[in-house]
Amino acid sequence: MIKPAICCLLWGILLSFPFLSHSAEPRQSPSPQEIARTLFLLNQPVVMLQAKFGLTTPEERVRRIVNTVRALSQDDLRHPLVLTPITRYQRQAVLFSVNNKPLMLLADSDLDEGDDLTLPQAATKVAQRLQTLQQAMIEQYSPKYLLLSLGKSLAGLITVIALCVAAGYSIRPVKHFFAERQQKNKSLIPRSLRGFIGAFELRLYLLLVTLVCLLAFYLWISWVLRLFPYTRIWGMELGGYSVGMVQKAGVILLSALPGLFIVCVIFVLTGIIQRLLKLVLQRVETGSLQLPGLHPDTVGVTRKLISVMIWLFALSIAYPFLPGANSLAFKGISVFFGLMLTLGSAGVMNHAMSGLVLTYSRALRRGDIIRLADHEGMVSEVGILATKIITRENYEVTVPNAVVVSGKIVNLSTHVQSGGVNMTTGVTIGYDTPWRQVHAMLELAASRTSGIDGMQPPVVRQLALMDWYISYELQVRLLKGQSLAAVRSELNGHIQDVFSEFAVQIMSPNFVNQPDAPVLVKEADWYSAPAKK
Repeated sequence: MIKPAICCLLWGILLSFPFLSHSAEPRQSPSPQEIARTLFLLNQPVVMLQAKFGLTTPEERVRRIVNTVRALSQDDLRHPLVLTPITRYQRQAVLFSVNNKPLMLLADSDLDEGDDLTLPQAATKVAQRLQTLQQAMIEQYSPKYLLLSLGKSLAGLITVIALCVAAGYSIRPVKHFFAERQQKNKSLIPRSLRGFIGAFELRLYLLLVTLVCLLAFYLWISWVLRLFPYTRIWGMELGGYSVGMVQKAGVILLSALPGLFIVCVIFVLTGIIQRLLKLVLQRVETGSLQLPGLHPDTVGVTRKLISVMIWLFALSIAYPFLPGANSLAFKGISVFFGLMLTLGSAGVMNHAMSGLVLTYSRALRRGDIIRLADHEGMVSEVGILATKIITRENYEVTVPNAVVVSGKIVNLSTHVQSGGVNMTTGVTIGYDTPWRQVHAMLELAASRTSGIDGMQPPVVRQLALMDWYISYELQVRLLKGQSLAAVRSELNGHIQDVFSEFAVQIMSPNFVNQPDAPVLVKEADWYSAPAKK
């Protein structure tokens, strides 16, 4: 009898993996001890032995059976399996043999009461498994069967590749089809949403193509594993795993439907409440409705704050009904966001609360002309964390709200109803010039300046009687939309010209002695080179 090495693999390589079985004897989820007592052939469980004969343990019996099976020849495999009832060691047993060679002994003490099987029934089940494995081993090493299985595998692979290539070539015409529908305005998605979601249909089709290709490869691998007897159990397990996963996902989805329905109801009611609130606050903002403690200037921020609070409250109510809300993943996410909020909220919350102070104190609004520290300009944005100012140099200055609140804010346009801005400029004139003349000259310079509201008379004040001169201040009202820096520059130029016309010296320079002649510019020298009239 020839015993080639290939026969050692027929019944040979034993892998200790817990596979599902159609019988009751091998455990579906065995412990390490039960795995050691289970006979595995071709990666499939045959029987679990529990009886101990003398010093021979069930684990030793399994190893002896394996060695016996490895010693079988190809001629032995072609003989039928014979079952012989015997009495061994004063126990009822069944002897399994092939070609008059004993393979294994199954005793009544090997049975488990939980299996609810008699010895003949258990022996029959074990014999069926062994006969199936015997036929599988004969097929496994049949050249004709192996070549046929290999040809089927290659044909299946070519089919899967052709399917994936065809799916890839179909992307371009599908893209062209959806582009034409979009141009003809036949798409189901409105144009207003296109800017947010883009080519949603094409992305959905790409996802579908990817899933189909992955599913095709998965089915091909499972089918190929089933073609070869040695890997047949792997293919069965692979298919069973996918079916079990789909079933489990379906059960989870069905069990989550009531919770998802409650979450949808909560969010729909929250959206309705928010919309009603928005309608009420819009009427307050337009002035058609007045509510105590709510100013039209603060309605925008109030609406955002209330919306955030409403949605947070709705999320806290809906959270227990979300699928997996009690899982470790959700708990980990909660801890992560709580840690981020704890570590990073100190400075951010300081600026955010300062922004709320600015908004509800109405210290400044968008479009106001303010003077903040060294910056003077128009407020372009009052954000949650910072305030933006456009200066006279057309620079955008971003000042954190905490800095704005901690400093002094000078709002030049709050009490001006026409929308213009009050602007001031000053000069210092000596005591030898009548103050009434100074008032008249400053008013004359204001009348010559464009951008000043002529309906609002200029105001001249004497601020201080100083050691060498008197300090005068001129206040004018600018027209709406005029640049503060440009009008001030033009006004200062006209002041210099008017004082030169009337030979009045501006005393801003400090003199130790009174000069012999007034320090001024004659009208003839106003346009000295390179200046042009």
